[in-house]
Amino acid sequence: MRAVIQRVSEASVTINYSQKRSIGPGLLVLLGVAPDDREDDLAWMAGKIPALRIFEDPEGKMNLSVKDIQGDIMVVSQFTLFASTKKGNRPGFSLSAPPAQAVPLYQEFVRRIEGILDKPVPTGEFGAHMDLDIQNNGPVTIILDSKNRE
Repeated sequence: MRAVIQRVSEASVTINYSQKRSIGPGLLVLLGVAPDDREDDLAWMAGKIPALRIFEDPEGKMNLSVKDIQGDIMVVSQFTLFASTKKGNRPGFSLSAPPAQAVPLYQEFVRRIEGILDKPVPTGEFGAHMDLDIQNNGPVTIILDSKNRE
């Protein structure tokens, strides 16, 4: 799994030009699933993201998690995180998991985040056209890969 995590003041997603979901301060997570992703990838990613200490404490140091600040998390599927441009300028997406595999992992990821935060997690819609409005705070952007756990 790959995730691009942005610390946001606010974020919203408009799905198929009409349905809008939004959050206030917290994290926007763009999540991609690979064909070889399994339960351990899911567990690691779902445990790591809410625990990231990337919010400022009273001394101005990044020392608090989204849970500590009682912030929100929005999760949007992003198969393009596994794009390959090795063979030219048009990206290929064969390194992304097919929907039959990716959707259940994506949904379970969201369920686990909801359990950790103890509140609903707004999402995009897998396979839909989405427009994101993001107010990146900092800016702070973190990239995680469950196969390269740095």
